Amino acid sequence: METLIPHRLATLGHPQRMAVFRLLMRRYPDAVPATELAHALDLKPNTLSTYVNALVQAGLITRRRQGTSLRYSVDMTAMRQTLDYLIGDCCRGRPDACSATSLHTLLGVPQMTDRKYNVLFICTGNSARSIFAESLLRAEAGDRFNAYSAGTKPRSELNPFALDVLQQKGHDTSVLEAKNVAVFQTPDAPQFDFVFTVCDQAANEDCPAWTGQPVSAHWGMPDPVKASGTDAQKALAFQQAYGALQNRIKAFTSLSLDSLDRISLQKAVDDIGRTNAGASA
Repeated sequence: METLIPHRLATLGHPQRMAVFRLLMRRYPDAVPATELAHALDLKPNTLSTYVNALVQAGLITRRRQGTSLRYSVDMTAMRQTLDYLIGDCCRGRPDACSATSLHTLLGVPQMTDRKYNVLFICTGNSARSIFAESLLRAEAGDRFNAYSAGTKPRSELNPFALDVLQQKGHDTSVLEAKNVAVFQTPDAPQFDFVFTVCDQAANEDCPAWTGQPVSAHWGMPDPVKASGTDAQKALAFQQAYGALQNRIKAFTSLSLDSLDRISLQKAVDDIGRTNAGASA
């Protein structure tokens, strides 16, 4: 341990290796393809290979092959081991010296009450998937949740196929618009209890940390905007995205938020993101 931890810290001391590790932390518990990592970080394949090999050798990430693709994920056991060493050994477990991360808040019972919770769904364009999620949560449990959505690079208008689906399902589309995520990062913006990304590209982007330490998860799914073929085939892709999100929203609203501790709640929303990715409405 005396040599392993310094080796891990030295490995993370390289800016590009740290960038790879941070992206994988944002995507945890997902295993991310090497091609996606390279694209998200604008790295050449051989350069990325050098960085991930160093992280694997340090025991910080794991690698597995799926078909012809190599996928990487954070080794959370090693991460916890490293943090435990820093807090327990270097800081001697002193809460006055090492409590800046508010571990009791991160690991204990979340501050959930009978008030309405603020939930933000983020996508890149904010024209379909995040709009679906916002509308579905408002319709499913608008008495318990304030639903919002935004895009990291929002389009100027909502996708017409997405609007058709929402109107067919009886949603009020007059309250919807594409917005930049920056509007929710101002001092007077709502403080969020939950932040969910619903597309891989948005999840891979390095956004500022949210105030209040909201519970976050990645609920990625295929982009219906990229569907090709006839109008009927494109419309079907939007129906399927709507159906998958509807299943996830129903699972989310069924959670007993006031009885789950932070770790249990995090696991629950992570599990929701790994199910119902291809359901039909």
